[in-house]
Amino acid sequence: MNDSVLKYEEKMWELFDVTKKQMPELTEAYYGGVKDAVYSDGALDLKIKRLMSLAVAIQAGCKDCMLSQTSKALELGATPAEIFETCSVAVSMGGSLAWSKALVVADYLQERELIKIES
Repeated sequence: MNDSVLKYEEKMWELFDVTKKQMPELTEAYYGGVKDAVYSDGALDLKIKRLMSLAVAIQAGCKDCMLSQTSKALELGATPAEIFETCSVAVSMGGSLAWSKALVVADYLQERELIKIES
């Protein structure tokens, strides 16, 4: 993994802002009521919901989603151990394809210096 995942994330958010401005009606509908209804504390707290979303993102193979959900889970206090446990659930359901996607998460955590990859 030679390309910086942190640079990728920065560009991802820049382009995300561009698309939100280009599609204001969709942005309001999707990032208004829908996200507010899902991503708030309820029977499950928000950190757990973000970790669940990370597992789904790994299963879907969505790199942008994996980075976003990992970042948001970290902001909510998730530890690398919780994130890797979430990855393990996704791998248990998705096998080697999910494992290959979990490498993106490991790379992200390593670049953020939250884990150290030993040689």
